Amino acid sequence: MGEKKFHPGWPVTIAGVGVNLMLGVLYTWGVISAALIDQLGWTATISQVPYMFACAMFAFSMVPGGRLQDRLGPKPVIMASAVMVGIGFIISGLFLTPVGLTIFFGIIAGMGIGTGYAAPTPAAVKWFSAKKRGLISGVVVSGFGLAPLYIAPLTNFLLSTYGIQRTFFILGGAFLILIMILAQFIKNPPHGYSPPDEEPSEIQQKVSVESAKVKVDYEWHEVLKTKQFYQLWIMFSFGTFAGLLIIGQLSKIGLEQAGMQNAYILVGIYAIFNFAGRIGCGVLSDKFGRMRTLLAMFVLQVIVYAFFATFTTPPILMMGVSVVGFTFGGMLTLFPSATVDYFGIKNFGMNYGMVITAWGIGGVLGPLLGGIVRDVTGTYGISYLVSGVLSATGAILTLITKPPKEEPIKEEIEPETVTP
Repeated sequence: MGEKKFHPGWPVTIAGVGVNLMLGVLYTWGVISAALIDQLGWTATISQVPYMFACAMFAFSMVPGGRLQDRLGPKPVIMASAVMVGIGFIISGLFLTPVGLTIFFGIIAGMGIGTGYAAPTPAAVKWFSAKKRGLISGVVVSGFGLAPLYIAPLTNFLLSTYGIQRTFFILGGAFLILIMILAQFIKNPPHGYSPPDEEPSEIQQKVSVESAKVKVDYEWHEVLKTKQFYQLWIMFSFGTFAGLLIIGQLSKIGLEQAGMQNAYILVGIYAIFNFAGRIGCGVLSDKFGRMRTLLAMFVLQVIVYAFFATFTTPPILMMGVSVVGFTFGGMLTLFPSATVDYFGIKNFGMNYGMVITAWGIGGVLGPLLGGIVRDVTGTYGISYLVSGVLSATGAILTLITKPPKEEPIKEEIEPETVTP
């Protein structure tokens, strides 16, 4: 009786981490863009265009990806993502021009990354009780944040050994095979499933909500009618703008601002703290609440960006990058958890797909601003200032964002007759 059974959600969670470890190649663009500038003579602004498109496609493809995950399950969605990422990288190696990389890395691979990212987190979260939503979201998305830790040195090695073209070939083939394998282990729980770690109080709470006939699962069109959706969206775009500005040009910032010849190390440091932020903020938010934890993250960002331009020695810059990585990683855990809390678990894939389009806006504007400011002024100082102001605005929004008010369910629709 006291013996604990193995939780069926853990294999799904671990496989989800593996998929995100592959898809996190998006965060190594700082290494690739440096090679494009140094080896092919691209400007800093042009080097960010493929990455900008990849970030946008990553975010906006999560809407259809999330919808398909809710309807078809995660496996076919992740397998389709493997094909898009693999083909996008391989063909990118054949067209090493701004237009070629924008189409094949930015659009095709970016769409594959977003489609694949949309599936593991909703699938894993559905296997666990509400009290572990922050933790499980953090664990699954931590793979995406941790990816640069191995992909950055690997990409750096491949670039110096085989050149840009073969690097794209090798990475594309590896991602295609590995994501395909991991997809076989990721599935949604069966209809009527109850998590084994769900406590009696949580079950009673569900019964109370159902008997009171209040809405707990929002459809996407209902989500769009709530002010909470727009508050989450604005906070997410502001919170990720700063992090994406930094990671997209990290190698160049390290070299030019602190004289770091081995500036790719910063990508690894960023990855470690990104990983720590995703899991750490998940645990903290389960205990203290999503908005309180978000407030702390935004305040940290305001402080670090106020002084980021003065981080001109490697040790100090490493500390600054650590804070940015931790807060950015935390955002990617807190917003999916808040989406479930506010709008329910049933349509999580689609609903979070809409929320994370904010990440795409941050991904477009952050790197683009960083590149333009660098080319015009020779530094990134103005970019840091903008990031700090946006973070301060996000902090204010956390103080006024509350869960949606309970709404009655229409009498003619009985919840128990609706099929998933």
